[in-house]
Amino acid sequence: MKFVGEITDPIHKFIRFTELEKKIIDSNVFQRLRRIKQLAGAHLVYPAAQHSRFEHSLGTMHVAGLAGEHLFSIGVIDKESIQELRVASLLHDIGHGPFSHLFEEALKVTGNSNHETLGAKIICKTELGDILSDYGFSPQTISEISFGNSKVKFKNEIISGSLSSDLMDYLPRDGFFTGVEYGKVDHNRIINSFRVTDSKSLALDISSFYSFESMIISRFEMFRAVYFHKTVRSAEVMLLHSILLSSDILNLKGLALTDYLNLTDESIICTISSSRNNKAAQEMISNYLDRKLLKCVYERFIRKRDNYTKLNRDKIEELRLEIARLAKIDEKKIFLDTYGISLVPLAPNKQEMKSILLVSEDEFFKQPVSNLPLVNSITGYLDMIRVYTNHKDRKKITKISKDVLDKELPEKQ
Repeated sequence: MKFVGEITDPIHKFIRFTELEKKIIDSNVFQRLRRIKQLAGAHLVYPAAQHSRFEHSLGTMHVAGLAGEHLFSIGVIDKESIQELRVASLLHDIGHGPFSHLFEEALKVTGNSNHETLGAKIICKTELGDILSDYGFSPQTISEISFGNSKVKFKNEIISGSLSSDLMDYLPRDGFFTGVEYGKVDHNRIINSFRVTDSKSLALDISSFYSFESMIISRFEMFRAVYFHKTVRSAEVMLLHSILLSSDILNLKGLALTDYLNLTDESIICTISSSRNNKAAQEMISNYLDRKLLKCVYERFIRKRDNYTKLNRDKIEELRLEIARLAKIDEKKIFLDTYGISLVPLAPNKQEMKSILLVSEDEFFKQPVSNLPLVNSITGYLDMIRVYTNHKDRKKITKISKDVLDKELPEKQ
Protein backbone atom coordinates (compact mmCIF):
# COMPACT_ATOMS: atom_id res chain seq x y z
CA MET A 1 0.00 0.00 0.00
CA LYS A 2 2.56 2.55 -1.09
CA PHE A 3 0.94 5.73 -2.39
CA VAL A 4 2.60 7.35 -5.41
CA GLY A 5 0.48 10.50 -5.81
CA GLU A 6 -2.64 12.37 -4.81
CA ILE A 7 -5.57 14.17 -6.41
CA THR A 8 -7.22 17.29 -5.02
CA ASP A 9 -10.95 16.73 -4.53
CA PRO A 10 -13.65 19.18 -3.31
CA ILE A 11 -15.36 16.50 -1.19
CA HIS A 12 -12.48 14.54 0.38
CA LYS A 13 -9.74 17.20 -0.01
CA PHE A 14 -7.00 14.77 -1.08
CA ILE A 15 -7.37 11.35 -2.68
CA ARG A 16 -4.15 9.32 -2.69
CA PHE A 17 -3.50 6.53 -5.16
CA THR A 18 -1.16 3.55 -5.49
CA GLU A 19 0.81 2.46 -8.54
CA LEU A 20 -1.86 -0.10 -9.44
CA GLU A 21 -4.62 2.46 -9.07
CA LYS A 22 -2.69 4.92 -11.23
CA LYS A 23 -2.43 2.29 -13.99
CA ILE A 24 -6.19 1.73 -13.85
CA ILE A 25 -7.05 5.44 -13.69
CA ASP A 26 -4.79 6.20 -16.67
CA SER A 27 -6.32 3.45 -18.83
CA ASN A 28 -8.54 4.42 -21.77
CA VAL A 29 -11.37 2.36 -20.33
CA PHE A 30 -11.39 4.29 -17.06
CA GLN A 31 -10.72 7.73 -18.57
CA ARG A 32 -13.95 7.29 -20.53
CA LEU A 33 -15.83 7.91 -17.25
CA ARG A 34 -14.77 11.58 -17.45
CA ARG A 35 -17.20 11.91 -20.35
CA ILE A 36 -20.21 10.44 -18.57
CA LYS A 37 -22.13 12.82 -16.30
CA GLN A 38 -23.03 11.51 -12.87
CA LEU A 39 -26.51 13.07 -12.98
CA ALA A 40 -27.40 12.97 -16.70
CA GLY A 41 -29.70 15.97 -17.33
CA ALA A 42 -29.67 17.50 -13.83
CA HIS A 43 -27.33 20.30 -14.94
CA LEU A 44 -30.27 21.89 -16.77
CA VAL A 45 -31.84 22.51 -13.35
CA TYR A 46 -28.71 22.67 -11.19
CA PRO A 47 -26.12 24.27 -13.51
CA ALA A 48 -23.05 23.17 -11.51
CA ALA A 49 -24.03 19.49 -11.61
CA GLN A 50 -21.49 18.77 -14.34
CA HIS A 51 -19.51 16.20 -12.34
CA SER A 52 -18.83 12.79 -13.83
CA ARG A 53 -18.61 9.12 -12.96
CA PHE A 54 -14.82 9.58 -13.00
CA GLU A 55 -14.54 11.70 -9.86
CA HIS A 56 -17.30 9.74 -8.11
CA SER A 57 -15.33 6.54 -8.69
CA LEU A 58 -12.20 8.14 -7.22
CA GLY A 59 -14.18 9.29 -4.19
CA THR A 60 -15.71 5.86 -3.67
CA MET A 61 -12.22 4.33 -3.76
CA HIS A 62 -11.07 6.84 -1.14
CA VAL A 63 -13.96 6.05 1.23
CA ALA A 64 -13.52 2.29 0.74
CA GLY A 65 -9.84 2.76 1.54
CA LEU A 66 -10.73 4.47 4.82
CA ALA A 67 -13.02 1.54 5.65
CA GLY A 68 -10.27 -0.92 4.75
CA GLU A 69 -7.70 0.86 6.90
CA HIS A 70 -10.10 0.83 9.84
CA LEU A 71 -10.80 -2.89 9.44
CA PHE A 72 -7.05 -3.50 9.21
CA SER A 73 -6.52 -1.55 12.43
CA ILE A 74 -8.92 -3.85 14.31
CA GLY A 75 -7.38 -6.99 12.81
CA VAL A 76 -10.14 -7.99 10.39
CA ILE A 77 -8.19 -7.80 7.09
CA ASP A 78 -4.62 -7.60 5.84
CA LYS A 79 -2.96 -4.86 3.77
CA GLU A 80 -3.56 -6.66 0.47
CA SER A 81 -7.31 -6.71 1.20
CA ILE A 82 -7.28 -2.92 1.59
CA GLN A 83 -5.93 -2.63 -1.95
CA GLU A 84 -8.49 -5.17 -3.13
CA LEU A 85 -11.34 -3.13 -1.64
CA ARG A 86 -9.99 0.11 -3.07
CA VAL A 87 -9.67 -1.29 -6.60
CA ALA A 88 -13.09 -2.97 -6.49
CA SER A 89 -14.71 0.31 -5.43
CA LEU A 90 -12.73 2.25 -8.04
CA LEU A 91 -14.28 -0.01 -10.70
CA HIS A 92 -17.80 -0.32 -9.30
CA ASP A 93 -19.22 2.07 -11.96
CA ILE A 94 -16.96 1.08 -14.86
CA GLY A 95 -19.94 -0.42 -16.70
CA HIS A 96 -22.02 2.75 -16.87
CA GLY A 97 -22.97 4.02 -20.30
CA PRO A 98 -23.76 7.55 -21.49
CA PHE A 99 -25.92 9.58 -19.11
CA SER A 100 -25.36 6.93 -16.43
CA HIS A 101 -28.58 5.23 -15.25
CA LEU A 102 -30.52 6.82 -18.10
CA PHE A 103 -28.72 4.75 -20.73
CA GLU A 104 -29.35 1.71 -18.57
CA GLU A 105 -33.08 2.41 -18.88
CA ALA A 106 -32.69 2.31 -22.67
CA LEU A 107 -30.72 -0.94 -22.56
CA LYS A 108 -33.40 -2.57 -20.42
CA VAL A 109 -35.99 -1.75 -23.08
CA THR A 110 -33.85 -3.07 -25.92
CA GLY A 111 -31.64 -5.75 -24.41
CA ASN A 112 -32.14 -6.19 -20.68
CA SER A 113 -28.52 -5.33 -19.80
CA ASN A 114 -27.34 -3.31 -16.82
CA HIS A 115 -24.15 -1.54 -15.80
CA GLU A 116 -23.15 -4.35 -13.44
CA THR A 117 -23.19 -7.16 -16.01
CA LEU A 118 -21.41 -4.89 -18.46
CA GLY A 119 -18.97 -3.82 -15.76
CA ALA A 120 -18.04 -7.43 -15.01
CA LYS A 121 -17.22 -7.96 -18.69
CA ILE A 122 -15.16 -4.78 -18.84
CA ILE A 123 -13.09 -5.76 -15.79
CA CYS A 124 -12.40 -9.26 -17.05
CA LYS A 125 -12.17 -8.80 -20.83
CA THR A 126 -10.32 -5.51 -21.39
CA GLU A 127 -6.95 -4.04 -20.51
CA LEU A 128 -8.18 -3.72 -16.92
CA GLY A 129 -7.99 -7.48 -16.52
CA ASP A 130 -4.37 -7.48 -17.71
CA ILE A 131 -3.44 -4.65 -15.33
CA LEU A 132 -5.00 -6.43 -12.35
CA SER A 133 -3.32 -9.72 -13.24
CA ASP A 134 0.07 -8.02 -13.60
CA TYR A 135 -0.22 -6.84 -10.01
CA GLY A 136 -1.34 -10.23 -8.67
CA PHE A 137 -5.07 -9.61 -8.39
CA SER A 138 -7.77 -11.80 -9.91
CA PRO A 139 -10.06 -9.81 -12.27
CA GLN A 140 -12.86 -12.23 -11.44
CA THR A 141 -12.47 -11.67 -7.69
CA ILE A 142 -12.37 -7.89 -8.11
CA SER A 143 -15.46 -8.06 -10.30
CA GLU A 144 -17.32 -10.11 -7.70
CA ILE A 145 -16.57 -7.58 -4.96
CA SER A 146 -17.41 -4.61 -7.21
CA PHE A 147 -20.90 -5.92 -7.93
CA GLY A 148 -21.86 -7.57 -4.65
CA ASN A 149 -21.10 -11.20 -5.49
CA SER A 150 -18.15 -11.91 -3.18
CA LYS A 151 -18.42 -14.82 -0.76
CA VAL A 152 -17.02 -12.49 1.93
CA LYS A 153 -20.15 -10.59 2.84
CA PHE A 154 -18.62 -7.48 4.44
CA LYS A 155 -16.57 -6.79 1.29
CA ASN A 156 -19.80 -6.56 -0.70
CA GLU A 157 -21.31 -4.28 1.95
CA ILE A 158 -18.40 -1.85 1.82
CA ILE A 159 -18.99 -1.32 -1.91
CA SER A 160 -22.80 -1.29 -2.05
CA GLY A 161 -25.76 -1.11 0.32
CA SER A 162 -26.74 1.04 3.27
CA LEU A 163 -23.20 1.30 4.69
CA SER A 164 -21.40 1.54 1.38
CA SER A 165 -18.55 3.72 0.18
CA ASP A 166 -20.69 4.37 -2.92
CA LEU A 167 -23.45 5.97 -0.85
CA MET A 168 -20.97 7.89 1.30
CA ASP A 169 -19.45 9.51 -1.78
CA TYR A 170 -22.36 10.19 -4.12
CA LEU A 171 -24.60 11.84 -1.52
CA PRO A 172 -22.15 14.60 -0.48
CA ARG A 173 -20.80 14.91 -4.03
CA ASP A 174 -24.23 15.31 -5.63
CA GLY A 175 -25.27 17.64 -2.82
CA PHE A 176 -22.17 19.79 -3.31
CA PHE A 177 -22.48 20.16 -7.07
CA THR A 178 -26.23 20.71 -7.11
CA GLY A 179 -25.99 23.15 -4.19
CA VAL A 180 -28.76 21.52 -2.14
CA GLU A 181 -28.26 20.94 1.57
CA TYR A 182 -29.36 17.33 1.89
CA GLY A 183 -26.21 15.35 1.09
CA LYS A 184 -24.30 15.77 4.35
CA VAL A 185 -22.75 12.50 5.56
CA ASP A 186 -20.46 12.00 8.56
CA HIS A 187 -18.60 9.18 6.84
CA ASN A 188 -15.61 9.20 9.21
CA ARG A 189 -17.87 8.62 12.20
CA ILE A 190 -19.71 5.80 10.44
CA ILE A 191 -16.58 4.08 9.10
CA ASN A 192 -14.73 4.19 12.44
CA SER A 193 -17.70 2.39 13.98
CA PHE A 194 -17.53 -0.57 11.59
CA ARG A 195 -17.26 -4.03 13.13
CA VAL A 196 -17.34 -7.48 11.51
CA THR A 197 -19.12 -10.52 12.93
CA ASP A 198 -17.83 -14.09 12.95
CA SER A 199 -20.07 -14.72 9.93
CA LYS A 200 -18.26 -11.91 8.06
CA SER A 201 -21.16 -9.47 8.10
CA LEU A 202 -20.63 -5.74 8.51
CA ALA A 203 -22.01 -4.18 11.68
CA LEU A 204 -22.17 -0.66 13.08
CA ASP A 205 -21.38 0.39 16.62
CA ILE A 206 -24.57 1.68 18.18
CA SER A 207 -22.82 4.94 19.11
CA SER A 208 -22.89 5.94 15.42
CA PHE A 209 -26.45 4.97 14.73
CA TYR A 210 -27.69 8.57 14.49
CA SER A 211 -25.05 9.32 11.83
CA PHE A 212 -26.30 6.31 9.87
CA GLU A 213 -29.93 7.39 10.28
CA SER A 214 -29.07 10.89 9.08
CA MET A 215 -27.42 9.45 5.95
CA ILE A 216 -30.50 7.38 5.07
CA ILE A 217 -32.75 10.41 5.50
CA SER A 218 -30.35 12.46 3.33
CA ARG A 219 -30.66 9.90 0.54
CA PHE A 220 -34.46 10.13 0.72
CA GLU A 221 -34.34 13.93 0.53
CA MET A 222 -31.91 13.85 -2.41
CA PHE A 223 -34.37 11.72 -4.36
CA ARG A 224 -37.13 14.19 -3.70
CA ALA A 225 -35.10 17.33 -4.38
CA VAL A 226 -32.75 16.22 -7.16
CA TYR A 227 -33.05 12.74 -8.64
CA PHE A 228 -36.88 12.85 -8.96
CA HIS A 229 -37.16 16.59 -9.62
CA LYS A 230 -39.84 16.97 -12.28
CA THR A 231 -37.73 19.23 -14.51
CA VAL A 232 -34.66 17.00 -14.17
CA ARG A 233 -36.80 14.07 -15.25
CA SER A 234 -38.23 16.14 -18.11
CA ALA A 235 -34.73 16.53 -19.54
CA GLU A 236 -34.05 12.84 -19.00
CA VAL A 237 -37.32 11.79 -20.64
CA MET A 238 -36.24 13.74 -23.72
CA LEU A 239 -32.81 12.10 -23.73
CA LEU A 240 -34.26 8.63 -23.20
CA HIS A 241 -36.89 9.07 -25.90
CA SER A 242 -34.26 10.31 -28.37
CA ILE A 243 -32.02 7.31 -27.61
CA LEU A 244 -34.88 4.83 -28.04
CA LEU A 245 -35.95 6.47 -31.31
CA SER A 246 -32.34 6.08 -32.46
CA SER A 247 -32.00 2.48 -31.32
CA ASP A 248 -31.12 1.21 -34.80
CA ILE A 249 -28.56 3.94 -35.46
CA LEU A 250 -26.93 3.31 -32.08
CA ASN A 251 -27.24 -0.47 -32.56
CA LEU A 252 -28.48 -0.90 -29.00
CA LYS A 253 -29.62 -4.48 -29.54
CA GLY A 254 -26.34 -5.71 -30.96
CA LEU A 255 -23.85 -3.45 -29.23
CA ALA A 256 -20.40 -5.07 -28.96
CA LEU A 257 -18.30 -4.34 -25.88
CA THR A 258 -15.68 -2.42 -27.86
CA ASP A 259 -18.39 -0.21 -29.39
CA TYR A 260 -20.02 0.30 -25.99
CA LEU A 261 -16.73 1.60 -24.60
CA ASN A 262 -16.65 4.29 -27.30
CA LEU A 263 -20.00 5.73 -26.22
CA THR A 264 -20.09 8.94 -24.19
CA ASP A 265 -22.66 11.64 -23.49
CA GLU A 266 -21.35 13.80 -26.31
CA SER A 267 -20.97 10.96 -28.82
CA ILE A 268 -24.63 10.00 -28.33
CA ILE A 269 -25.78 13.59 -28.81
CA CYS A 270 -23.60 14.01 -31.91
CA THR A 271 -24.78 10.74 -33.45
CA ILE A 272 -28.45 11.58 -32.99
CA SER A 273 -28.01 15.22 -34.04
CA SER A 274 -26.24 14.28 -37.26
CA SER A 275 -28.68 11.54 -38.26
CA ARG A 276 -30.74 12.53 -41.28
CA ASN A 277 -33.23 9.69 -40.99
CA ASN A 278 -34.80 10.49 -37.64
CA LYS A 279 -36.14 14.03 -37.47
CA ALA A 280 -38.16 13.37 -34.31
CA ALA A 281 -35.05 12.34 -32.36
CA GLN A 282 -33.08 15.21 -33.86
CA GLU A 283 -35.71 17.72 -32.80
CA MET A 284 -35.86 16.27 -29.30
CA ILE A 285 -32.09 16.52 -28.86
CA SER A 286 -32.07 20.04 -30.25
CA ASN A 287 -34.74 21.10 -27.76
CA TYR A 288 -32.80 19.40 -24.96
CA LEU A 289 -29.64 21.32 -25.86
CA ASP A 290 -31.59 24.59 -26.00
CA ARG A 291 -33.39 23.75 -22.74
CA LYS A 292 -36.80 23.78 -24.38
CA LEU A 293 -38.06 21.10 -22.07
CA LEU A 294 -41.30 19.15 -21.87
CA LYS A 295 -43.85 20.35 -19.31
CA CYS A 296 -45.21 18.13 -16.58
CA VAL A 297 -49.03 18.12 -16.61
CA TYR A 298 -49.69 15.26 -14.19
CA GLU A 299 -47.79 13.54 -11.41
CA ARG A 300 -48.50 10.89 -8.86
CA PHE A 301 -46.42 8.97 -6.36
CA ILE A 302 -47.48 5.51 -5.21
CA ARG A 303 -45.91 4.28 -1.98
CA LYS A 304 -45.80 0.53 -1.41
CA ARG A 305 -44.49 -1.24 1.65
CA ASP A 306 -45.11 -4.88 0.77
CA ASN A 307 -45.85 -7.08 -2.24
CA TYR A 308 -43.99 -4.72 -4.52
CA THR A 309 -44.28 -5.22 -8.28
CA LYS A 310 -42.93 -2.77 -10.79
CA LEU A 311 -45.32 -0.96 -13.07
CA ASN A 312 -46.01 -3.03 -16.15
CA ARG A 313 -44.38 -1.42 -19.18
CA ASP A 314 -47.08 -2.63 -21.59
CA LYS A 315 -49.83 -1.29 -19.33
CA ILE A 316 -48.12 2.09 -19.09
CA GLU A 317 -47.90 2.31 -22.88
CA GLU A 318 -51.57 1.39 -23.14
CA LEU A 319 -52.47 4.21 -20.75
CA ARG A 320 -50.32 6.70 -22.68
CA LEU A 321 -52.09 5.85 -25.91
CA GLU A 322 -55.47 6.10 -24.17
CA ILE A 323 -54.67 9.63 -22.98
CA ALA A 324 -53.66 10.64 -26.51
CA ARG A 325 -56.80 9.08 -28.00
CA LEU A 326 -59.19 10.79 -25.59
CA ALA A 327 -57.41 14.12 -25.96
CA LYS A 328 -57.44 13.70 -29.76
CA ILE A 329 -53.76 14.60 -29.83
CA ASP A 330 -50.90 12.97 -31.72
CA GLU A 331 -49.58 10.24 -29.40
CA LYS A 332 -46.04 11.46 -30.15
CA LYS A 333 -46.86 14.56 -28.11
CA ILE A 334 -47.61 12.55 -24.94
CA PHE A 335 -44.81 11.16 -22.76
CA LEU A 336 -45.49 9.01 -19.73
CA ASP A 337 -42.55 8.78 -17.33
CA THR A 338 -42.45 6.04 -14.72
CA TYR A 339 -39.69 5.26 -12.29
CA GLY A 340 -39.54 3.08 -9.18
CA ILE A 341 -37.04 2.98 -6.33
CA SER A 342 -36.52 1.47 -2.92
CA LEU A 343 -36.78 4.30 -0.42
CA VAL A 344 -33.88 2.88 1.60
CA PRO A 345 -30.72 1.47 -0.01
CA LEU A 346 -30.96 -2.12 -1.15
CA ALA A 347 -28.58 -4.67 0.30
CA PRO A 348 -25.82 -6.00 -2.01
CA ASN A 349 -28.12 -8.95 -2.83
CA LYS A 350 -30.66 -6.37 -4.14
CA GLN A 351 -33.14 -7.16 -1.35
CA GLU A 352 -34.81 -4.46 0.72
CA MET A 353 -33.10 -3.64 4.00
CA LYS A 354 -35.20 -5.18 6.77
CA SER A 355 -32.75 -4.67 9.64
CA ILE A 356 -29.36 -3.26 10.52
CA LEU A 357 -26.68 -5.17 12.39
CA LEU A 358 -25.55 -3.20 15.44
CA VAL A 359 -22.97 -3.84 18.14
CA SER A 360 -23.01 -2.63 21.73
CA GLU A 361 -20.28 -3.54 24.20
CA ASP A 362 -19.08 -6.34 21.90
CA GLU A 363 -22.56 -7.82 21.62
CA PHE A 364 -23.98 -8.03 18.07
CA PHE A 365 -27.72 -7.80 17.49
CA LYS A 366 -30.09 -7.22 14.59
CA GLN A 367 -32.23 -4.15 14.93
CA PRO A 368 -35.39 -4.45 12.77
CA VAL A 369 -36.14 -1.38 10.71
CA SER A 370 -39.63 -1.43 12.23
CA ASN A 371 -37.99 -0.45 15.55
CA LEU A 372 -36.33 2.61 14.00
CA PRO A 373 -39.07 5.25 13.74
CA LEU A 374 -37.38 7.65 11.31
CA VAL A 375 -35.96 4.99 8.98
CA ASN A 376 -39.14 2.93 9.18
CA SER A 377 -41.16 5.96 8.11
CA ILE A 378 -39.49 5.89 4.68
CA THR A 379 -39.18 2.15 4.08
CA GLY A 380 -40.85 0.45 1.15
CA TYR A 381 -40.91 1.39 -2.52
CA LEU A 382 -41.98 4.46 -4.41
CA ASP A 383 -43.37 4.53 -7.94
CA MET A 384 -43.37 7.88 -9.71
CA ILE A 385 -45.76 8.46 -12.63
CA ARG A 386 -45.71 11.69 -14.61
CA VAL A 387 -47.20 12.86 -17.89
CA TYR A 388 -45.17 15.30 -19.99
CA THR A 389 -46.10 17.13 -23.16
CA ASN A 390 -45.04 19.99 -25.40
CA HIS A 391 -48.56 20.43 -26.76
CA LYS A 392 -50.20 23.83 -26.34
CA ASP A 393 -53.47 22.37 -24.99
CA ARG A 394 -52.02 21.37 -21.61
CA LYS A 395 -55.18 21.94 -19.58
CA LYS A 396 -57.05 19.37 -21.63
CA ILE A 397 -54.23 16.83 -21.34
CA THR A 398 -54.01 17.44 -17.58
CA LYS A 399 -57.69 16.68 -17.07
CA ILE A 400 -57.72 13.58 -19.26
CA SER A 401 -54.48 12.28 -17.69
CA LYS A 402 -56.04 12.61 -14.26
CA ASP A 403 -59.23 10.87 -15.39
CA VAL A 404 -57.36 7.96 -16.99
CA LEU A 405 -54.52 7.44 -14.52
CA ASP A 406 -56.41 8.01 -11.27
CA LYS A 407 -58.86 5.37 -12.38
CA GLU A 408 -56.30 2.79 -13.54
CA LEU A 409 -53.39 3.15 -11.14
CA PRO A 410 -53.40 1.28 -7.81
CA GLU A 411 -54.04 3.09 -4.58
CA LYS A 412 -51.00 3.79 -2.46
CA GLN A 413 -50.49 1.53 0.53
